[in-house]
Amino acid sequence: MASAALFFVLLAMATMQPQTASSEKETHLKVYWHDVVSGPDPTAVRVARGAATNTSKTAFGLVTVIDDPLTEGPGLNSSRLMGRAQGTYIAAGKDQLAMLMNMNFVFTTGKYNGSSIAIMGHNAVFTKVREMAVIGGTGVFRWARGYAQARTHTLDLKTGDATVEYNVFIRL
Repeated sequence: MASAALFFVLLAMATMQPQTASSEKETHLKVYWHDVVSGPDPTAVRVARGAATNTSKTAFGLVTVIDDPLTEGPGLNSSRLMGRAQGTYIAAGKDQLAMLMNMNFVFTTGKYNGSSIAIMGHNAVFTKVREMAVIGGTGVFRWARGYAQARTHTLDLKTGDATVEYNVFIRL
């Protein structure tokens, strides 16, 4: 009985094909993330803060929940809506304005409709290019891995509203 089980294990291993970099599919997505904290209909809401958040120069301890629009171009009202960025960001830098980003890009149109990618990582807001990890996905992005590069397109220091260009590189 044991030799039969060993035979089937060896047979299964012999027929498995290793995944190589050349057999992986690479996808590049470019979307614009619109974080609206001002006005009557914000897409980002502050939900928690630490005891020292109000006196911190970096808002250390501030937790924000987001449901931000993702568009094809930089214009919030003039570009096609591709989906939503849903999740949280946390002011995690004590000495530097840096966010811990934890969000899903949920696509609602086009060939990625119904699919999502999960992004998590460090976002030093005033650094020109920030890189975060793609740690998974659903739908056509099932088994996704890769990285996302964020570049601030516009930032209104009075309102806190921001538009960020995300270039996402995914391997499946």
